[in-house]
Amino acid sequence: MTEERQLELTVATPLPAPIRLDLYLAKNLTDLSRSRIQKLIEQQKVSVDGKPAKASFTLCGGEQLQICIPEAEPTSLKPQDIPLTLLFEDNYLAVINKPAGLVTHPGAGVAEGTLVNALLHHLAGRLSGISGVLRPGIVHRLDKDTSGLLVVAKEDQAHRALAEQIRDKTAQRVYLALVEGQVPHDSGMVDKPVGRHPTQRKQMAVSDRGRRAVSHYRVLRRWQSYTLLRVSLETGRTHQIRVHMASLGFPVVGDIVYNRKRTGSLESRRKLGLLGHALHAAYLSFTHPATGALLEFEAPLPKDFQSLLDTL
Repeated sequence: MTEERQLELTVATPLPAPIRLDLYLAKNLTDLSRSRIQKLIEQQKVSVDGKPAKASFTLCGGEQLQICIPEAEPTSLKPQDIPLTLLFEDNYLAVINKPAGLVTHPGAGVAEGTLVNALLHHLAGRLSGISGVLRPGIVHRLDKDTSGLLVVAKEDQAHRALAEQIRDKTAQRVYLALVEGQVPHDSGMVDKPVGRHPTQRKQMAVSDRGRRAVSHYRVLRRWQSYTLLRVSLETGRTHQIRVHMASLGFPVVGDIVYNRKRTGSLESRRKLGLLGHALHAAYLSFTHPATGALLEFEAPLPKDFQSLLDTL
């Protein structure tokens, strides 16, 4: 018989504003993906005051939530011997330097050739299961064309601890971004909500209906047509840096989705010698979930990104 993990939450009262059940759970159960939460709700594994509820149920404060999380199903994903750069590995977690062009986890139309397939091979299948069968081990993700540092969990307790650090902002993530145009200020903060694009469902956009998103940037170097930025995340929304910088008029170089300027096409990307867009997760720090030690990692710029900087 399949075992289930039981969770109980009491919704704070008063709430700042009424909120949908699925949005509340996504905000408070950061170790579960939104798709996993939706599936649990559809399977009637989520109850409000003892009764199964729909995703659209409105919480007003004071409700008692019960969530039954079934034991992770065995994955049917195929291990693949895809080259990986492992910077750290122990019984609890691993830190990867992901190359541009590698999808983090399977999704619609992508079942093979992902980081997850590679991890299943290199880590002999030892990955946490609480993010679901398509995302074993995945605590946070990087876009396909973004390179750099990722931490993956090898068991569930470590996964929950790492996800909590990311949610509470005690884990630090710093990116290097080459953007198009000359950013005028030496530093700044972008505080704009990010949500799904109203018509392009695979894209994100600055939207009043989105969730709060905060990025901090500092200029490292300027050229006539480009600026190199150090960007740290206060929140971790999908495509956050790319959307934020594009909203300021300084899109990431080589970004074929959000860059409407000169370098926002595959042809321009190839001419610049880039394998992806010019965004790299360069620094990652967190507290080890078992030992309590502070772990810090830095990943140098990939060759294509560095070569572009050298030619400017």
